[in-house]
Amino acid sequence: MATVLVIGAGGVGSVAVHKMAMLSDIFTDVTLASRRLAPCAEIQKAVAKRTGKSINIAQLDADNVADTVALIDRVKPELVVNLALPYQDLAIMDACLETGTHYLDTANYEPRDEAKFEYHWQWAYQERFAEKGLMALLGSGFDPGVTNVFTAYIQKHLVADMRTLDILDCNGGDHGRAFATNFNPEINIREVTAPARHWAQGAWVETPALSHKQSFDFPEIGPRNMYLMYHEELESLSKHYPELQRARFWMTFGDAYLTHLEVLQNVGMTAIEPINYDGKEIVPLQFLKAVLPNPGDLGATTSGKTCIGNIVSGTHAGAPRTVYLYNICDHAACFAEVGSQAVSYTTGVPAMIGAALMLDGTWMKPGVFNLEQLDPDPFMSMLTAHGLPWQHIDLPHAPEFD
Repeated sequence: MATVLVIGAGGVGSVAVHKMAMLSDIFTDVTLASRRLAPCAEIQKAVAKRTGKSINIAQLDADNVADTVALIDRVKPELVVNLALPYQDLAIMDACLETGTHYLDTANYEPRDEAKFEYHWQWAYQERFAEKGLMALLGSGFDPGVTNVFTAYIQKHLVADMRTLDILDCNGGDHGRAFATNFNPEINIREVTAPARHWAQGAWVETPALSHKQSFDFPEIGPRNMYLMYHEELESLSKHYPELQRARFWMTFGDAYLTHLEVLQNVGMTAIEPINYDGKEIVPLQFLKAVLPNPGDLGATTSGKTCIGNIVSGTHAGAPRTVYLYNICDHAACFAEVGSQAVSYTTGVPAMIGAALMLDGTWMKPGVFNLEQLDPDPFMSMLTAHGLPWQHIDLPHAPEFD
């Protein structure tokens, strides 16, 4: 039915192309491209072994618009699925505009020289994509992505008049390493060390990074400490649901992780400004990324579960209601199916689902969209069908977490 070009051969890219190969009635021809060809070849071999299906591979410098245009012209995909670094979003969107190709990503644009991830750069592409009859789907991962769809589903079916939103992200897994990040170390550490922001009464409230801690008893995991953070879905959800009086994002971190992170910050290893070392310019955080474990290699040693979900309070049918809608994902089960841990799985599966809904016409329309702007029901059905089942419970009241 469709030819697809996937850019990015990390853990998320591996999950996405595995899942596309399992849905070959929609994804008839898949090409996986990355800066280095070797990871693509490894994934190609793994996909063939697990699914019996063949994917194509290509080498690509996605920072170079001309190179990306040339590859798109050669592959002729209907859709480019961008699972590369968020620094490359705009360059890949430019290549899609030049070639008349639809676009999807899982994380919003972030400049290399500033830890600032915002949607406004990509929202500015709205008219250009609409005029060419092209669609760009932004943030089709889990958070952002599934959490946006959860919000839309809750508003449609469970809490029509939403007032507060709390997104809770818990990774209860153990990878057995002294210190490792569960997705790209450079992006992860930039995100965690940035000041926290949440939406309250129509304005952003900024607080120091990791300064607000709460304990929460996560289903099938148990009590964990979670910290207030800024996450990109808050930007789009606060825009598209102006009735929200408060919107917050929380993520769990263990004490050992935070201790390692504090030491690395204190010695300058998380800095993004280049320094001179032995006559060469290096970025400390990029060097740190090179010496830390590759998140894509953690699947074989990771056990435990993730739990990510939304708590929304407001009124429904004239009565107060608070709903907790969440997914639980098992690291070992993910590895058994596609050879990746749950953090990659929970991002790669929604990327495949968003792509499928674009390609089969369910979600396809011209312009630039976040997932909450589209009908949540078909996405929610595909989550259950493709390995990310969800459930919801009623809670007595909105959590304070103050």
